[in-house]
Amino acid sequence: MSHVTTHVLDAALGRPAADIPVALYDARGSELATGVTNADGRVPELGPDALPAADYRLVFETAAYFAAAGRDTFYPRVTIDFTLADESSHYHVPVLLSPFAYSTYRGS
Repeated sequence: MSHVTTHVLDAALGRPAADIPVALYDARGSELATGVTNADGRVPELGPDALPAADYRLVFETAAYFAAAGRDTFYPRVTIDFTLADESSHYHVPVLLSPFAYSTYRGS
């Protein structure tokens, strides 16, 4: 299993957000992995099974998702910086998305 996983829920519609490209970067800006949210809004395999303790970034390309649905959005992408501090723990980073707001938290 990937050390980092994510999923996106469209909070405005109350359902998973499919087909959103997601990229994982290290602190230097090097791309480590890419994926696309599935029908359940998840990217179950995103990057390596083990990562060193460090800062990382997830970038969700949301513009195409909203455009495909004919919906305007204020956020063409969502960028989340986070610290992976415990190398033995799994890191799940969900996003609750709407056209004009988003929130995130450390999931389980």
